[in-house]
Amino acid sequence: RCETLVIESTYGASGDFQPSREEANQELQDIVSRTIQRGGKMICPVFAVGRSQEVMIAIDELFRSGSVKPVPVYLDGMIQEATAIHSSHPNYLTQALRKSLLKDDGNNPFTSEWFRPVQGRDMRESIIMDSSPCIVLATSGMMNGGPVMNYFQNWAHENRNSLCFVGYQAEGTLGRRLQKGFSEVPMVINGQTEIVKIGCEMATIDGFSGHSDRRQLLEFIENMSPRPKNVICHHGDYFKCNELGRTLREKFKVRTYAPQNLETVRLS
Repeated sequence: RCETLVIESTYGASGDFQPSREEANQELQDIVSRTIQRGGKMICPVFAVGRSQEVMIAIDELFRSGSVKPVPVYLDGMIQEATAIHSSHPNYLTQALRKSLLKDDGNNPFTSEWFRPVQGRDMRESIIMDSSPCIVLATSGMMNGGPVMNYFQNWAHENRNSLCFVGYQAEGTLGRRLQKGFSEVPMVINGQTEIVKIGCEMATIDGFSGHSDRRQLLEFIENMSPRPKNVICHHGDYFKCNELGRTLREKFKVRTYAPQNLETVRLS
């Protein structure tokens, strides 16, 4: 039996319920459409593994269906390498995606004509200087480094552009500050700290998250038989870890812990 369970709490608070993938796709369609109609560019900070591929599939569906006029979609960071690993192991993917990858019928979403890997700094600078509409998927997902910073510092001030988050933004990251509505942020550019003013549209789409929401976390423990004696809630804001732990104590009568970083938990 499982004596002690370690569980994430990323979306463990009482109001943390994720929308369906259909709702997320619609939100993505809306912001992409608005941005393209303005003649702007959309920056999408992503994690190279998992989130990038899900967003690529969603964008591919939008373009193929005619819901949105296709524009170039640039992939910067380790996205192309991570996507190649996904393609090399189709047995671990959904049946529908596996069929698309294995059939040579032009429907492989990862090799669609609109996806263009960024090959080095020169190409990145060329994309930044190009005035035509486009979408950029770039790492890192929380904007604490990586090529996404180059696009952001050059495009953030223009109101025709947009910045769309599709993943969790941890406290203390640039991504979280932008989600909170900061109108300007300091950034190091060419070795000097400069203030970047935010004029672009901001959006967050929760439905692409790779984390379970509160309902799924509770269902997971409810379906365990026998249930664990101890549950350690981590990987989330401290108040979310505490709130999830309190709910688990009341609902399932288990001992719960919400340790802070470097705190030791002694299990008896």
